[in-house]
Amino acid sequence: MSTEESAKGLYDSARNRLEGFCAYQDRSQWEAEEKMKGLGLTADQEEELMIHLISNKYLNEERFARSYARGKFRQNKWGRYKISQGLKARRVSPECIAVGLTEIDEEEYRASLQLILEKKNATIKDKNAFGRKRKLANHAMQKGYESGLIWEVIEKMA
Repeated sequence: MSTEESAKGLYDSARNRLEGFCAYQDRSQWEAEEKMKGLGLTADQEEELMIHLISNKYLNEERFARSYARGKFRQNKWGRYKISQGLKARRVSPECIAVGLTEIDEEEYRASLQLILEKKNATIKDKNAFGRKRKLANHAMQKGYESGLIWEVIEKMA
């Protein structure tokens, strides 16, 4: 087998693996690039494969940002800040992050924060009102909610 044939076989194998990787769940371009690094492709082949994945709709940054934001909010009850940090870690563009965050309904977002705070409030043993509120706020901030909104909801609970 010639070098050209083996390079073609390597490319085809890498293309099939990455198509499956991207079809399984939405991925960011950075995740696909990271997966591609260990496959032994040349820089030209990597670029060609990335173009193939994007043009055949295996990769779409906006779709990824939307599904990531939706999933992390609905499944993990993450706030906007933590979701946007997760997208930044996956090197998603600021424009796509903004589009992804539009998937979160404001009423559902506030209701989710309210529920998180109520559940946490039931587990806090601190009798001091100030200490209790501080613990509630810290818990919600770790989940990625905005401090202004957190304090607004905490004050309505009291």
